[in-house]
This record gives sequence, C-alpha cells and structure tokens, in this order.
Amino acid sequence: MHDTTPNPFSSGDLTVGVVGLGYVGLPLLVEIARSGLHAIGFDINSATVDAINDGISHIEDVRQEELAEALAAGRLEATTDMARLAECDAISISVPTPLSKTQDPDVSFVIAASEVVAAVLRPGQLVVLESTTYPGTTREVLLPALERNGFKVGEDFFLCFSPERVDPGNKVWKTKNTPKVIGGVTPACTEAGLAVYERFIDTMIAVSSTEAAEMVKILENTFRAVNIALVNEVALIADRLGVDVWEVVEAAATKPFGFMKFTPGPGLGGHCIPVDPHYLAWKMRTLNYRTRFIELASEINAEMPEFVTDKVREALNAGRKAVNGARILVLGVAYKRDVNDVRESPALDIIRLLAADGAVVEYHDPLVALLSEDGTNMSSVELTDSVLSGADVVVIVTDHTGVDYARVLDQAAVVVDARHVTKALAVAGAPPPGAWIVKGGPVVR
Repeated sequence: MHDTTPNPFSSGDLTVGVVGLGYVGLPLLVEIARSGLHAIGFDINSATVDAINDGISHIEDVRQEELAEALAAGRLEATTDMARLAECDAISISVPTPLSKTQDPDVSFVIAASEVVAAVLRPGQLVVLESTTYPGTTREVLLPALERNGFKVGEDFFLCFSPERVDPGNKVWKTKNTPKVIGGVTPACTEAGLAVYERFIDTMIAVSSTEAAEMVKILENTFRAVNIALVNEVALIADRLGVDVWEVVEAAATKPFGFMKFTPGPGLGGHCIPVDPHYLAWKMRTLNYRTRFIELASEINAEMPEFVTDKVREALNAGRKAVNGARILVLGVAYKRDVNDVRESPALDIIRLLAADGAVVEYHDPLVALLSEDGTNMSSVELTDSVLSGADVVVIVTDHTGVDYARVLDQAAVVVDARHVTKALAVAGAPPPGAWIVKGGPVVR
C-alpha cells in the first residue's frame, strides 16, 4: 500500500496527543515518548492528570520509573486543556466505550472526543480512533464531525481506526511489540497512520478500511468469547456426567493440530471479551440480522457465576449447612490473574448471589484493597489462618500467583476452586484436588 512519495509524518519532530489516559491511553503515551516524540496526554480527570505529571502511574503496566524518565526528558506531559489538541500533529482517541443497560453501545465518550478534536482541527492533522466499537463508528460518528468545517478527509486531514490490543498484566506482549492493525478512510489516511505509528510500534498491519480494522478487533474478542463459552458448556456437561472437565481439556490439548486450548472458569471479565461482541450484535440488529453464536456464548458465559454459586451451595449442603448465615471467603476479585482490574469481574456476581442468599461474604485479593463496584463496597481481609479456617467455604475465583494455595487447602474446611489452581497440590491427609469442590463437599473426584 506504500507509495514512493515522502510522507511528512515519517521523519522529523512530531507531537502526538492521546485523548483518554486509562489502560490503553497511558501505556501508548509512554511508548510515544520513549520513541523520542513529544507526547501530550489529555484527560478530563484532573486528579489523573496531576498524578501523571507528578510521575505517579495509576496503570499497573506502566512503571513509575519509565514515566519519570519520560517526564524528566521533557517528552511527556498531561493536561485537561483540550484546546492544546491544536498543538498535536497526530491525535489518538482512547476513550471508554461501555455498554448501556440494554447491551447497546454507549459511544457518548467517542462523540465528546470527536467534538473537542473538531473544535481545534487544523489542516494536516492525523486523527486515529483506538476505542473498541462497532464497525462503521469511525466513518459514521467521527468523520461527519471532523468534516463539519469544510475540511476534506484524505486531503486536509487524515482519519484512521487502529484497535487497541492491550492485555493487562502480560509480561511479554506490550504496546510496542504487539502487532497493530490500522485502516484509514482513504488510502492517504492509511499511509499517514502507518507513517506515525511505525515510529513507536514494531509491526504495523494495514487493512483496506476503517470498517475492516474495526471488525478485526470485534473478531478477536468474539473468537475468545465463543470458545470460552464452548469450554464452559463442556464444563457444565462434564459436571452432570461426573467427569473432570480439566482432565478432559488437558488431554485434548495434547493433540498437536486442530485444537486450541481454552479453559473453563467462573465467567468472563474485563472490558473487552464480555463487552466487545455485543457491539457487533447491536450493529447487526440494525441490519435485521441475529448474531446467534454471539448471543448464545454470552448467555452461557453469564451463567457461570451461578454455577460456581451452586457449587458453594452443594458443598454447604453436604455438611448440613445453609447458605443463609454461612461465612464465605472469596479469594480473588480481579477479573484475571495478577491484575488489579475488577471491571466486569465474575467475582462481583458471585458475591452478589451469595449475599442475596444471606451468606456473610468476605474477600481477599492481594491487588484489590477496596472493592467498590455495582453497589458492592468491601475491603480485602488479611489472609490469616484464622480467616481461612473460620470460613465455611473458601471460593477461589481469581488465581493470583501471590497466594499460597497449599496453605489454603490445608487450613480451609471446604474449598471450591473455579480456576483449578490447586490441581498440582498435595496436602497431607486430603484427597487429591478434583473438578470444582476440591476439599469437603459431597464428591471429590
């Protein structure tokens, strides 16, 4: 797709702005600065901006040292002054795109960002949307706002979509070395986007349009959601057949071709996998098409917190105890191992379901000191022997590596393991860990 005409973005000094300084925006901002370009971060939260300017990172994947280095070199700054977007040669928009209560995309943050960019847009600027959304958003929402003052896309300014591929907590794949997809409204837009991003991303993948780039992100996370739903349904089937689902998965994974390993669990979490497929489902409903795989996968994955809660009830019943009044300790409330992100975490539903049945629920998470989500307000308890032994059931929901699970098995009376993290442990006098109820309860396989 490259032509031989020198691209003004390919060399020389550039100022790149990032709108939205969360899990996507801040790592991107730091990587831009590390490449030697001038990076300006924009956010409406003054506390976030002040912290960044003081060298304090609120994102686990951004180390304080690398933020401090970029600040000291004068290559990075943060501001709430959106008028300074006019200073930027290129602008990346990385704002939230949540779902509404009716599972419809909420693009209000994208609309707001497009308005502030449109207000200061000048000839020659590149604008790139990175927020995950439905195919057509860049062309249908951003483009009309940016062309409002008579500017022509591909000539006066350049517009692209480049989906974020952030995996919080991943020690190998970071912003710089993760291949990045980009598609422009016009070929000239794509060339401009490539020229900028190639200066701080190792590998760029160009596609033919913004819609194709938007669809790439949706496919990536729908693929995961559907396959996780498949293995979760297999877990439900295996439980009814009296078969250890993890044994089946591990054995199937020995096949060197034609099988990709996914593991069951307590449900989906994070901002991407539980949310992104619904963007496509919503878009297709507007075109009178029903996305059956997506809807079924969402339904199955949403049932898993109830399944785990049923395992807690089953374990209590075996000891002739009721859920009402039982002391339940939830281990881990983050949505995945070794991160402090609780967005869409299945632990929230498990806590809510157990509390609704009258259980006294506590949690321990070494990375989440306070839990304040969806009406839940709790503090992490210290994981002492007395806390473990005093619980009627301990439920492992998130398998953080910093927890001593041998000690958990040794001290707890009953353990429900939704992550199968106890599979390799042998505790003196205890049966070998099994499928879900790994200590206590009616059946230990």
